[in-house]
Amino acid sequence: MTHLRRTTAAAASLVAATLALTACTGGDTDGGQTATGDQKDVTIAVHNGWDEGIAVSHLWAELLESEGYDVELEMADAGPVYTGIAGGQFDVNVDTWLPLTHGDYLEEYGDDLELLGAWYDDAVLTIAVNEDAPLTSLAELGQNADVFGGRLVGIEPGAGLTRITKDEVIPTYGLEGMDFVESSTPAMLAELTGATDAGRDIAVTLWRPHWAYDAFPIRDLEDPEGALGEAERIESVGRTGFAEDFPQLAAWLAEFTLTDEQLFSLENIMFNELGGKDNEAAVERWLEENPDVFPGIKDAAGEV
Repeated sequence: MTHLRRTTAAAASLVAATLALTACTGGDTDGGQTATGDQKDVTIAVHNGWDEGIAVSHLWAELLESEGYDVELEMADAGPVYTGIAGGQFDVNVDTWLPLTHGDYLEEYGDDLELLGAWYDDAVLTIAVNEDAPLTSLAELGQNADVFGGRLVGIEPGAGLTRITKDEVIPTYGLEGMDFVESSTPAMLAELTGATDAGRDIAVTLWRPHWAYDAFPIRDLEDPEGALGEAERIESVGRTGFAEDFPQLAAWLAEFTLTDEQLFSLENIMFNELGGKDNEAAVERWLEENPDVFPGIKDAAGEV
């Protein structure tokens, strides 16, 4: 688990001016609360390797710090994320895919979680290949496994995508003869980079939204049996008591949405152009280019 303490808010004045989360907040009233009445300290749990969640978590951290919150980002695999939220160690996660990918965790810990609202509703799990690969469907993959060296490159073992690939995709399409490589998202992307640079065929587990679709010449294999499931929504999920302790933040999260274009542009700046090395700078730059993307949050905050 990686602990990231954020202590700067370089874009605070920009965020306050352009997004106007609230016209009368910004100070700490009693050492333990923001001027909104929320608790001051908030911990956002972030899934390892899930770039849309990393990007949106950093975006929220920047916004909240501009409003007087002290924000910590905690990186962990999915299991520890939901165990930590259910146990009160973390306050919120903004990258919960429902009803399928993270549905098992909701079923297991649902009594100790609060659903706070969906901000994206067209998230899909995929198996992607280089765009010039000689097949178009998962139904063809088993008979063409040698094209990809007999390998399907995956991500973290604890990821919902990994579980669904093993439990649904592989048996549905007869891929038991392939070597399903459970690694990590960075390792998968490194293999994808090497293969596409060298002109080699490669098959990887992936998902949309993801900046890799803009960065690499890849396409999805068709899933005629629906083994990867239908489009999902991405929700924010809090610990029990979150809305009571953070009523203003809960209201903002309930109003928050991003379009494909907004999300892809944020991810592209953060992970493609800046290589994931300066996420705060990526957020600042994106906010400069997208000054009016959160009218719903402004409405939730109200005018004072």
